[in-house]
Amino acid sequence: MINPEHPFIFIVLFVIGLCFGSFLNVVVYRLPKNISLISPSSSCPACLYKLKWPELIPFFGYLLIGGRCRQCKTRISPRYPLVELATGLLFILVFTYYSWTLEFLIYLTLLFLLFAISLIDLEHRIIPNRLVTAGLFAGLIFYLPSLVEMFLTLPAWLIAERSLSDAFFGLLLGSGVMFIIFIVSRGGMGAGDLKLMALIGLFLGMRGTALVMLLGFMIGALTGIYFMVTGKLSRKDALPFAPFLSLAALIEIFWGQAIWEWYTGFLA
Repeated sequence: MINPEHPFIFIVLFVIGLCFGSFLNVVVYRLPKNISLISPSSSCPACLYKLKWPELIPFFGYLLIGGRCRQCKTRISPRYPLVELATGLLFILVFTYYSWTLEFLIYLTLLFLLFAISLIDLEHRIIPNRLVTAGLFAGLIFYLPSLVEMFLTLPAWLIAERSLSDAFFGLLLGSGVMFIIFIVSRGGMGAGDLKLMALIGLFLGMRGTALVMLLGFMIGALTGIYFMVTGKLSRKDALPFAPFLSLAALIEIFWGQAIWEWYTGFLA
């Protein structure tokens, strides 16, 4: 068996991450427009020139064509290779923390979905129900072995570290608090954010959900204050909240335990 720290593992994971990043770009571009994720094949948005296989190589294809369509020479947004690169690095980062465990798949799935949701929310101010539903379904699949284990003996690697009850109460906590805010704010907080916190709660449990909401609101408030002070935002303008919750979830996944230990030690 290959050593999990072998450089080959990281290269393979990075390449797989680039491919998933390419698919993520497709999701972000097509899903809000209700275009099929499968067909037609990728093409230039300006002249509809269908990309050939060298141009379809994630990240490196963009470098190959110099960031411009080969036919009409229209500049292609650098967001595409940056998203692919970020996804490749995300695969490596999650593996570095969790290695060959079920948590590697659990957190990678969540962060992949949150990345897509954040980009869509930034551009279109919506949180697609299909992505949230897919995430909730995936979460239930991950926790299903924990339920089956009550009746049958299963391999340890199939069982998530987080208990099914913690995941369930995390979902209730996240969606419940956001529902109260939604009612009190009279629509100031979107229903999409409510569903997003239900998804995050299912994956991160009660403690993780509490930290995500705390950090999400803090980061969102500080960002809003900065934009208002610099004149880029007025009090009537609304910021998309999904990116802040997603960033907070990423912090919880990688440094949540350290933050919790610091907090409890501070109170002691």
